[in-house]
Amino acid sequence: MALVAPVIWLLACSSSLVTSYPDGRVTRACDDMTPLHKHHSQSAIKHNITVDKTVFNPGDQIKVTLSGSRFMGFFVQARDANDLDGNAVGSFSLIDDQVSQLLKCGSVQDSAVSQTNKRRKEQVEFYWIAPSDGPQHIQFLATVVEKYSVYWVKIPGPIISRSGAPLISNKPYPVAMPTVPTALLLTEGFSASGCGSNKFCVRNPTSCDPQKDIWCFFVSFKREGDSMLIEMSGPVKGYLSFALSHDHWMGDDDVYLCVTDGQTVDINPAYLRGRSHPEMASTDDLHDAAWRIEDGILQCSFRRNIRIPTTPERFPFDSSYYIFVADGDVDNGAMMFIAWMTTVSIGVLIARFFKPVWPTSTLFGEKVWFQLHRILMVSTVLLTVVAFVLPFVYRGHWSSRAGYHPYLGCVVFALAVLQPIIAVFRPAPSSHRRPYFNWTHWGTGTVARIVAVAAIFLGMNVQALDLPDPWDTYTMVGFVLWHVCADILLEVHSFCQQKGSIKQLEDRMEILNPYTAKNEGHTFRKIVLTIYICGNFAFLITFLAAINQL
Repeated sequence: MALVAPVIWLLACSSSLVTSYPDGRVTRACDDMTPLHKHHSQSAIKHNITVDKTVFNPGDQIKVTLSGSRFMGFFVQARDANDLDGNAVGSFSLIDDQVSQLLKCGSVQDSAVSQTNKRRKEQVEFYWIAPSDGPQHIQFLATVVEKYSVYWVKIPGPIISRSGAPLISNKPYPVAMPTVPTALLLTEGFSASGCGSNKFCVRNPTSCDPQKDIWCFFVSFKREGDSMLIEMSGPVKGYLSFALSHDHWMGDDDVYLCVTDGQTVDINPAYLRGRSHPEMASTDDLHDAAWRIEDGILQCSFRRNIRIPTTPERFPFDSSYYIFVADGDVDNGAMMFIAWMTTVSIGVLIARFFKPVWPTSTLFGEKVWFQLHRILMVSTVLLTVVAFVLPFVYRGHWSSRAGYHPYLGCVVFALAVLQPIIAVFRPAPSSHRRPYFNWTHWGTGTVARIVAVAAIFLGMNVQALDLPDPWDTYTMVGFVLWHVCADILLEVHSFCQQKGSIKQLEDRMEILNPYTAKNEGHTFRKIVLTIYICGNFAFLITFLAAINQL
C-alpha cells in the first residue's frame, strides 16, 4: 500500500463547507428545482401550498401562500399539471418585495419566485398571473430550505384549472426521493491494534490508542481486497476530516469529511479546489458508512474502492500522498466576541472611570486600574491577532464572499496592533505632550471599537458563522445598549460628583467626615461595574452558546 507520505496536522474552524444562495438568486436550479447543496431532499413534508381559487381565466391573479415550519429559503414555480418536468408556466407578482423576488426561468420573465434573504419565515404570499396561452391545468411546486443541509424539493401544491376545462384528478405530485445510503451506527470503537502491520495509522499524539486515550486523533487505512477501509476518531463536537494531497499545501485535494448535524453525522467525500471550501461530492463512492458519538468522541468509518476511474477527484489509494488531518468545532469568531464584547469594553470603563477608586493601591508595582486596563487590552490584542490570522491559515487567501466584514476586520486588526505601540511611547504625565497622547490613544481606541462592532454585526451573517436571524441582530443591539447605558450612567455620576448640588453636599459632608462622600461615590461605581460585568458575561455566553450549537 503506497498511500502515505508525510502527515500534516491542521486545526481549522469552519461552519460552512460549500456555497449556497442566501440572496435567493437560484436560477441555476430552474429545471429540477434542487439546491446545489450536495445534500439529500427530506421525505416528511412539513410545508403546504394553498391558493385562493381553483378556477382561472387568462389574466387572472391567483393568490398563492406557502406556509409551514420556519424556513430560510424557497423557490416556487407553476407548471403544466400533465407535464411537471416541463417549463415554468405563467408569471408571478409580489406582495412583499422585502421577502420575495421574481426570477426568470427559461424564456418566461417573472416565472418563478424566491426569497430575498435568509431570515427565517413561516409564511410567504404572492400572486400568480394566468397566461393567455397556457395549459388547461396548472400545479404549483415549491422547494423549501430550512437550513443548508435540510430541504424539500418539489413539494406538490394544488392543481388549478382553466374555466371550462375537463376535470383532472387532484393527485399529489410524487416527489422523487434519491436513494441515500444509510449510515449505520457503530457498535464498538476503534483501536490501534494492527497499526504498522496490516493497516496504516495516523495518530496524534504519536502512538496513542483511541480505545484507551480520549484525546487521541486517529485515522487508519486498511486494505481489504480491492477496497480500503478507513476509520476516523477524535474528541471533537464539529467535524473530522482528512485530505489526500500531491504536495504539502492545501488545494486540489481529495477530501473526506465526518460532520455532525444535530443528532446525526454526515459522511461525505469532497474535493478541494484551490484554497476554497470543499465541494461536496456524491456519496455513491463510499460504502458501509457508519458512525457514533460517545463521551465527546466522534468516530466514522467507510469503505472505498482503491481506484475509481470514473471519478478523477477520488485519488487512487495505491499512490503516495501528503495527508492533511483536520478537526474543529463548527464555529468561528468566538475569539473576536470575547475580545471586542468583553475584554475591551471592561478595560475601557476601568481606565475611564476607576482611576480615583484605587488611588494608592498597586498591583505588581503599578496602580491597580492601570494593571487591570493593561491586562485586558493586551488580551484583546492577542485574541484579535489570533482570530485575524486563523482564516488566512485555513483559506490561504482573501475571502471574496464575506462582503465588507474582512475589510473592517483589517482595520480593527491594524488599530488594535497600533494601540500598544502608541502606549509604549507615551510621554510622562507631567509632559506638555501628554494631552496629545491622551487624545490619540482615546481616538484610536474609540474608532477601533466602533469599527469592531460594525464588523461583528456583519460577521454574524457571513457564511462561515451565520447566526440565526433576526435573533443575532437584536441580541447584539441589546449588548450595545447595555454598554452605552453603563457608560452614560458612570459619566453622569462623574459629572455630578464634580459640579452642582452634589458637590456642594459633599463639601458640607466632608467637614464632618472627609472620606464619606468619596467612599460613597466609589461604592456606587463598583456596584455599577459589577452589574455591568455580569450583564456583559450574560451576552457573551449567549453568543458563545449559539456558536457552539451551529
